[in-house]
Amino acid sequence: MASSQSVLSPLFSTPPATSLQIAPTTSDEESSYIDWGNLGFQLMQTDYMYVTKCSDDGIFRQGQLNRYGNIQLSPSAGVLNYGQGLFEGTKVYRREDGRVFLFRPVQNAIRMQIGAERMCMPSPSTDQFVEAVKQTAIANKRWIPPFGKGALYIRPLLIGSGPILGFAPAPEYTFLVYACPVGNYFKQGTAPLNLYVEEDVHRASPGGAGGVKSITNYAPVLKAMKNAKANGYSDVLYLDAVNKKYIEEVSSCNIFLVKGNVLSTPIAKGTILEGITRKSIMDIALDLGYTVEERLIEVDELFSADEVFCTGTAVGVAPVGSITYKGQRIEYKITSDQSCKQFYSRLEGIQRGVIKDDRNWIVEIE
Repeated sequence: MASSQSVLSPLFSTPPATSLQIAPTTSDEESSYIDWGNLGFQLMQTDYMYVTKCSDDGIFRQGQLNRYGNIQLSPSAGVLNYGQGLFEGTKVYRREDGRVFLFRPVQNAIRMQIGAERMCMPSPSTDQFVEAVKQTAIANKRWIPPFGKGALYIRPLLIGSGPILGFAPAPEYTFLVYACPVGNYFKQGTAPLNLYVEEDVHRASPGGAGGVKSITNYAPVLKAMKNAKANGYSDVLYLDAVNKKYIEEVSSCNIFLVKGNVLSTPIAKGTILEGITRKSIMDIALDLGYTVEERLIEVDELFSADEVFCTGTAVGVAPVGSITYKGQRIEYKITSDQSCKQFYSRLEGIQRGVIKDDRNWIVEIE
């Protein structure tokens, strides 16, 4: 990481910078009021965020930790006018012995770099990204839930913060990382999901940005998701925009089908985000003797699947109890020995240090 200190532009102001030494007012004891067993997935303000910037040279300077707080942007900032922004998501887990670990942060860094290239943005190096995530986790350590009670969700952002009027890349970029303790993503907790297949609204199209974690991929599906939830569904499953017959992904997570000993997931061909949990589950399934396929999956295959489940950093591994398509509700039997529970048990065991990590997925924060 470069040694020179970044200077925060007046177009983007934050609270005063601070060192990694946590003030006495942020002791672990003060977090004891939190109901760690019922966190859910909602914003809880923590103590610090990490900020760094770059300008025309495309090099991000050494960042700094600031108190978590509001930011100020020019009305003409590229991210506000043209949607030039990306975000990532990773988690920090506390082990039984108190040590804390990240899960595959290098993959998040690489995915942000791929997305930045697609969106004409500079990006922090892998080392800069991982170091920023670590610093954010250390500064907010008191917010990391106890062993087995959730995780500290880390949200890195890359935005075009510089002012721009004509349609062009922003002249300045900000990389910011904040954190929040989380539990289950869906309100129903670990209960099986009930999905609705959306036939008219599409999440992504060929040649678009569906394969990267652009901020522009999310708001367009809010209406479909809101309508589905109003009708009692957990979320929406989207079809491909060309043929309208191949399943792609759910609003914020990937999807898998199990048939016998075969695990299938839609192939990532530019319209599907290559989730890190998705990759991990595929590797775990291979370890457990499953045949793993990435391919085009017709929506009609949902009728014959033994099991369907979703994966994502926020979601984890969530079983699907039903999918409604063209007015027909497909029910899936939920059992204690189903495949997705085996996969999740292995994944969670690795993340929490109960199962040996043979692939160097875990990064300790010291």
